[in-house]
Amino acid sequence: MKNKISIGLIGLGTVGSGVAEILSRNRDLIKRRLGVPLEITKIAERDLKRPLPPGISREVITTDIKEIVGNPDVDIVVEVIGGFEPAKGFILSAIENGKHVVTANKALLAVSGEELYHAASRRGVDLYFEGSVCGGIPIIKAIREGLSANRIESIYGIVNGTSNFIMTKMTEEGKEFEEALGESQKLGYAEADPTFDIEGIDAAHKLSILVNIAFGTPVDFKRIYTEGISGISPLDISYAKEFNYKVKLLAIAKMRDGSIEARVHPTLIPHNHLIATVDGVFNAVYITGDAVGPTLFYGKGAGALPAGSAVVADIIDVARNILKGSIGRVPPASFKEEERIPLRILSIDEIVSMYYFRFTVQDMPRVLSRISGILGEHKISIASVIQKGRKEGGNVPLVMMTHEAVERDVRSALQEIDRLPVVSEKTMMIRVEEGK
Repeated sequence: MKNKISIGLIGLGTVGSGVAEILSRNRDLIKRRLGVPLEITKIAERDLKRPLPPGISREVITTDIKEIVGNPDVDIVVEVIGGFEPAKGFILSAIENGKHVVTANKALLAVSGEELYHAASRRGVDLYFEGSVCGGIPIIKAIREGLSANRIESIYGIVNGTSNFIMTKMTEEGKEFEEALGESQKLGYAEADPTFDIEGIDAAHKLSILVNIAFGTPVDFKRIYTEGISGISPLDISYAKEFNYKVKLLAIAKMRDGSIEARVHPTLIPHNHLIATVDGVFNAVYITGDAVGPTLFYGKGAGALPAGSAVVADIIDVARNILKGSIGRVPPASFKEEERIPLRILSIDEIVSMYYFRFTVQDMPRVLSRISGILGEHKISIASVIQKGRKEGGNVPLVMMTHEAVERDVRSALQEIDRLPVVSEKTMMIRVEEGK
C-alpha cells in the first residue's frame, strides 16, 4: 500500500495555480477521502519569477521537463499549459514512461485525442481530462459514468463563457457586439485575441470531446460545422424576443438515423427553456438520454478554482485507481477501444432545422409574395412573419420564422432571394432549436 501519491505538475498559470491552491488548501479533506496524501513532487515552469501559490515551495520548481515525465517518484503527470506543442510531446513522453496523465487541454484532445487515447490504452495507464470541458462542471464524468446506462440522444451546450457573457450583455443591455466584446476584455473574460471564443472554435473543441465520449465514435474536429457570434446584432436579438426566443451560441450534437449532427452556431432557443436562462460567464450542458430523459449540468466554466476543481477531481480518481489496482477501469473515451464505432458526421447541408430570416427589402408591393414564393419552391414553409414600419421607396426589415426545412434547401432559396432587385442586403439567417 502506497503511503502517498506524487504529482508532477506541468504549468503554473491560471489553471495550474488553481490546482496547487486546492491541493494545499484541501489537503486534509482530500486525504480523508483518498486515504493517503496527494503531494506535488515537481512543478515544471519556465517563468522562475512567477509568484507561487500558497503552500508551494521554490524547491519543487524546475525548468527541466524530464524531472517530471521521467521521474520515478512521480505517479501522476498533470498537464495544464494548453496548446498543441510542446504539450502533446510532454503527454506522450509521460505515457511512454508509464505515468498516468491528467490534462485540461481541450484543443489538443479535439485534434489529437485519438492518438492520446490509443497511447494510454496501449501503455496501460489512465488518461483523464475533466477540466477540458466546462471547467468546474463534472460533465465528462457524468457522461462516462453517471449516464453510462443511457443511449445519448442529444446534447445542447453553452460551453464558452466569454461568448455567453457577450450575448447576455447584448440581450439585457442592447449593446452592440463590439461594445460587449470590449467589456468582456476589460473584465478579463476575453483574450486580447478573442477569435477562438467569438468564432465558436473553443466551443467546437469541447463539442468534439463530448461527441467522442457520448456516442463512442472517433471525431474529426474539422467535420464539426462552426459559426461564431460576431455577425449577431441587437436587432436580431430584439426580433427573437418578439418570437419568445433568446439567441445563444450553442454546441449541438444529435444522433439521427445512425449518423451524428455536430455543430456550433448562434441559435434561437425558446426563452423558457432551461438552457436559455443561463447567462453571464456560466456554462450549461443539457443532455437527453433514452432512459433518464433530459438532464441539465450548470456551473462556472472557467477560472483558476473551477477548472482546478475538475483537474484535482481527476487526480483523486486516478489516485484511487492506483491504490486499488484498477487502472483502465474507465476507458479514456468512455467506450472500450475495440468497441468504438466510426459514425458519419452529417454535413451542415444535411441537417433539418427551423430557421429565422431577416430580409432587408424595399418597401413596395408584392415583395412578401415573391419571397414566400421562392421559399415555397424550395419546400420551406413560413410559420410567422413580422414586418414593421413603412419607408415607401426605402428599405425595411422583413422577418420570418419557418417550419422545419433541410439546410441545403434553405441555402439555395436564400441565394435566389438575395439576387432579387428588391432585396438590399444579404439575408440574416439563424437556426432555431426547440432543445428537446
